[in-house]
Formats: sequence, C-alpha cells, structure tokens
Amino acid sequence: MRLMCFFDLPMETKQEQKYYRVFRKKLIELGFVMVQESVYVRTLPNRSQLTKYEEQLKRVTPYNGLVELMYVSEKQFNDRRFLTGEKAPQEVAVGNNKMVII
Repeated sequence: MRLMCFFDLPMETKQEQKYYRVFRKKLIELGFVMVQESVYVRTLPNRSQLTKYEEQLKRVTPYNGLVELMYVSEKQFNDRRFLTGEKAPQEVAVGNNKMVII
C-alpha cells in the first residue's frame, strides 16, 4: 500500500517559507520520497498505519495552503501512466520495498 501526500503551500513570507521547510522535512523524516515537486509517497504495510502518519503530519501542517493524503494499493500505484518523463531516481531505488538501507 502507498500513502501519497500532495501539497500546495504558500511561500510568500519568511514565516510561510519556514512552515514549508518544516513540513517537507517532516515528510522526509517519516520516510516519504519525492515523486515530483510537492508530491511525496511512502509505502505502508496496511491501512491501519494511515492514521499514525496522518496524525504526525497534522502536527506540522501549516494553517493555510492545501495538503491532501491519498491511500492507494501497490497495483493502483504501479498502473500509473507516464505521458512524459520517467520515474524519479528515488522511486526506482525504493521500488515497493518496505525498508531501504542507504
């Protein structure tokens, strides 16, 4: 299973830029990898783990902007169609492994 995080956060003021950096850093700490700008994804063993990550992200989500979470199966995630471009190097390295040691 995959948990996808889509976000569009304002970065006009210094404070908004700080909120963006804190949010993005938390995503990375939680094991999310960037698929494209403002789209991050993480593998999960089951749907019950969704609440754990949702709660941790809520703590650092800025009050303005847009943050969405979407839970998809491995099959749905792998059935994506690329109209242009290709998988990000991080995504190729992680694949559908639950843990990657670098």
